[in-house]
Amino acid sequence: MSDRIVQETLTHRLILPKEANHHGTLYAGAMLTLALEAGYATAYRSIGGAANLVLKRVLDLRCLEPVPIGHVVEVRGLEVYRARAQVVVGLIGTPLVGHSKPWMDGLMQFVQVDEAGSPEPIPAVPGGVAPVEPLGPWAALGERARKLLAIRG
Repeated sequence: MSDRIVQETLTHRLILPKEANHHGTLYAGAMLTLALEAGYATAYRSIGGAANLVLKRVLDLRCLEPVPIGHVVEVRGLEVYRARAQVVVGLIGTPLVGHSKPWMDGLMQFVQVDEAGSPEPIPAVPGGVAPVEPLGPWAALGERARKLLAIRG
């Protein structure tokens, strides 16, 4: 077990009418934007100040509960997989008030690139400590990420 502290990234957003669909709940496109912002922040914090990331793909994004206008949502993020030049982050929407299950979850794959936009190795973690294997719900997202990466190459 490493000495590295596992720290989730938290993103909060008030759901506004402009982000709603005709049902008065969070529109899928707005959810994707929110997830991308949370995912990038998570990947950046995971790699550190040397991060120069681009989104390679959204591996998976699931809306599990509708989110009404006026609710403040929280998205938790954590690195769940790392390879030479890429990092996959998992996202979990903290359950809404009165609910017991997450409102969303997802996986996003980011690639570290050089100034020309070509993939380059992710810089070593300060102190030479490797990323920590995720536990709990993060382990399930990590397993889903590995399966999807195997399918999608």
